[in-house]
Amino acid sequence: MQKLIIKGKKELIGKISISGSKNATLPILAASILANKVKLTNIPLVKDIFTMVELLNFIGLDKKFLKKKNILEILNKEKKITTLAPYKLVKTMRAGVLVLGSLLTKYGKAKVSLPGGCAIGTRPVDLHLFALKKMGAKIKIKNGYIIAESKNGLKGSVIKFPSISVGATENALLAAYGAKGKTVLKNCAIEPEVKDLILFLKKLGGKIKISGRTIIVEETKIKKLSANHEIIFDRIEAGTYMIASALIGKKVIINKIDPNIIKSEIDILKKMGVKINKNKGSVVLQKNIKLKKINVITKPYPGFPTDLQAQLMVLMTQTNGLSKISENIFENRFMHVPELKRMGAKIKIKNKTAFIEGPSKLTGAEVMATDLRASVSLVLAGLIAENTTVINRIYHLDRGYEFLEKKLKNCKAEIKRI
Repeated sequence: MQKLIIKGKKELIGKISISGSKNATLPILAASILANKVKLTNIPLVKDIFTMVELLNFIGLDKKFLKKKNILEILNKEKKITTLAPYKLVKTMRAGVLVLGSLLTKYGKAKVSLPGGCAIGTRPVDLHLFALKKMGAKIKIKNGYIIAESKNGLKGSVIKFPSISVGATENALLAAYGAKGKTVLKNCAIEPEVKDLILFLKKLGGKIKISGRTIIVEETKIKKLSANHEIIFDRIEAGTYMIASALIGKKVIINKIDPNIIKSEIDILKKMGVKINKNKGSVVLQKNIKLKKINVITKPYPGFPTDLQAQLMVLMTQTNGLSKISENIFENRFMHVPELKRMGAKIKIKNKTAFIEGPSKLTGAEVMATDLRASVSLVLAGLIAENTTVINRIYHLDRGYEFLEKKLKNCKAEIKRI
């Protein structure tokens, strides 16, 4: 089992280039089932992407992966296609369920394993199935699989989601793309990753409009289609390194980003006293003397993302006074707290809110990662802790962060994998 060893208190200085977005790439890979030829650039080389590509291979699509150039080409020759997404390929990655919408749209049937991923809450697929049923899909769940059928094709419908869900919005978009007539999706997620999927579907001839949280999809005839698309930057990775820089950076440039997309994150860090200068494709963070306490609530985009809650909590341990962070998206997303407390953090949980008393002196310890974002929060804690921190079960990190140690080492961090 691999571990990360971090020697703390090493000031960060240098430049970090942000990779392509994992959460944008996954639905676009699912959408590539609808096309005949797709070329994607700025692909992040992370475990979830490799798993999704393996799933597309299993379904019957061919691939050409130029990893050194972060380019992926996918070909659908319509030969030996299977509409099955097996448990072994979906168990570690929640996004596997997104092939459901594409397979139903193009082939009229799908058998997809109920998904896995991080243990951060129930995250049921009810909203995905709710939307597909509204479009006329016949769905049953048997032996841990979603078995779906639309013999006469899916039909456009008016669908209002009871709550905002990124995955359900994406699956509904993939299904609506080929559905007969017009589909109106209300109370949708409007994350940048959803908008990147829409941009990709438009390149495949999709007629899609967004107004607020409503997305209107007109019927698209599925024919021989090809598209080239560059994946947007990973805003969660950008936010993670911004927080690392706020914790122990002297001067760090974070580039290959669009600062306008991460306005909420920048605004909150500035309120905490972090020095940030925005440029066209980068931000520059400079050393901070005093950090101010703050109260934050995680919300769907454009609010503060749940995927940065654990990282921000580490920054809150270094503020003056009592900070609060309320988790409104997932119910089990405070699993990093016991590990941070072992390092000296003063944190109390009451219902959905964490109360963080700062500034706390963190000390290196042996800790265990429980999910993707929790594991990177322990990396951040290790960077500012005295002595050495050992992080176990780092396979979680590899699901979503490309070249994490290399990027931190380039900024003078003392970090190694054993």
